[in-house]
Amino acid sequence: MNWLRRFMYGRYGLDQFTRALIIFSLILSVITTFFRVPGLIIIAYLPFLYALFRALSKDYQRRTGENNAYLRLAGNVKNKLNHLKLWLVGTKSHKYYTCPKCKQTVRVPRGKGKIAITCPKCKNEFVRRT
Repeated sequence: MNWLRRFMYGRYGLDQFTRALIIFSLILSVITTFFRVPGLIIIAYLPFLYALFRALSKDYQRRTGENNAYLRLAGNVKNKLNHLKLWLVGTKSHKYYTCPKCKQTVRVPRGKGKIAITCPKCKNEFVRRT
C-alpha cells in the first residue's frame, strides 16, 4: 500500500464531481447492455476516463473550480426540483400560489375557502381558493 500512497501524493483524488461522473458512466454502461446500441459503449467510457483524469490530476486549482461549478449546478437543480415538488404536490397543510404582479411564491393554509392573499413582497392583493 505504500507505493499507492507515494503515487497518489500530490494528486487531486476523488470529489463529488468525479463520483457523479463515475455513476453516470455506470448508468450508461447498464443502458448499453440492455439496448445494444453500437457506439454507445464508447460514449459510456468517456465520463469514466475523464473521472480518472481528474482523480490523477495535480492541478488542484482547476479541479476545485470544476467541482465548485458542479456543486452550484447540482444545488440549483436540486432546489428547482424541490420547488417543483412543492408546487405540484404541495403539503398537507399549505398551498402555493404565485403573485400575478411580481411572481413571488406565496404559501397559504389549505381549507380556508376563497381568501384574499396579500403578497409580502409587493403588497398586491389577489383572491384564490384554498
